[in-house]
Amino acid sequence: MPKNRQSGFATRAIHIGQEPDAETGAVSAPIHPTSTYVQQELGKNKGYEYARVSNPTRTRLEENLAALEGGIAARTFASGMAAINAICTMFKSGDHVVCGNDLYGGVPRLFNQVLAGYGIEFTYVDTSDVKNVERAIRKNTRMVYVETPTNPLMALSDLEAISKVCRHKKVELVVDNTFMSPYFQQPIALGADMVVHSTTKFLNGHSDGLGGVVVCTIPEQAEKLAFVQKAAGAILSPFECWLILRGVKTLAVRMERHDRNGRFVAEFLARHKKVRKVFYPGLPEHPQYELAQKQMSGFGSMITFETGSLSNAKKLLKKVRVCSLAESLGGVETLISHPATMTHAALGEKGRRQIGITDGMVRISVGIENVEDIIDDLDQALATI
Repeated sequence: MPKNRQSGFATRAIHIGQEPDAETGAVSAPIHPTSTYVQQELGKNKGYEYARVSNPTRTRLEENLAALEGGIAARTFASGMAAINAICTMFKSGDHVVCGNDLYGGVPRLFNQVLAGYGIEFTYVDTSDVKNVERAIRKNTRMVYVETPTNPLMALSDLEAISKVCRHKKVELVVDNTFMSPYFQQPIALGADMVVHSTTKFLNGHSDGLGGVVVCTIPEQAEKLAFVQKAAGAILSPFECWLILRGVKTLAVRMERHDRNGRFVAEFLARHKKVRKVFYPGLPEHPQYELAQKQMSGFGSMITFETGSLSNAKKLLKKVRVCSLAESLGGVETLISHPATMTHAALGEKGRRQIGITDGMVRISVGIENVEDIIDDLDQALATI
């Protein structure tokens, strides 16, 4: 099949980078678990020399993910955090980054406890208001880093508006698109310069492999990140690449089911008398519901809700049976977690309180099981609080 990036999303997901093996005709892309490659003679090879630098399975995956996000190239890494760190290696001491104040807890941990020690400055603002972003940009600002929807408060940032500010200020906009996947949100089409994912989540979709990716819009980005892959070595293994290639083939159908189930579960929680508040952009009462309809083609399956106290959250999490109490998200199974003690524990009590994360909050990644079973499970668990 021709490598047509204008074809439909599901077609691209299944075919770009996933062409049958030229040697055998195998429909499934082969795994190349090699550390090195035979060279015909000095200075002549078939494009591959050493697996830290490149690997055919990784090449296929990077081509596939670039096509799905509408970028010119992609670079994959050993985890989502490794991908974010790779972006930051482009900076030098004295550079400044503006980022959202409601991010996955591992991101400010990397920024504040690792990268700040190398002289990079970080300013955290509520990026749901574009004016906050504009005010925070300085002469030495190199990047605006946005997560939308945010983790775990599900706040949205207007990517088109922020991208206009960034272009005017000559600052790169980097967007974490993990929660929505390229199926429901296309940040590059809205003006983003780079897009990052934890491929561990919806792209893989089966909770069986770690990974991260940065999708680039200009050759210079791709060249720098390829050098980081070679020099630092936090690369994705061939087997992990193959797992993601396999997962991406069903991304479109999985995201449709995730979205459908997510809407039903959010509506159930919004009506439940034991639930104080629901954070989900697909509910009309969400303050950015109109932006969600404009910016995304679906609402996804990530929901946060308020139980009222740590005691209530513990009771609920102890009683769930269909929902699995676990870190992570985006798998076919429904995963439920407690941000204050799990994903955002590193922020500390003060840090969580500043952005509005309470001890009673529970985050749920709605899977693709029968939605009636998910709702029944939540209903019986909520009855205990």
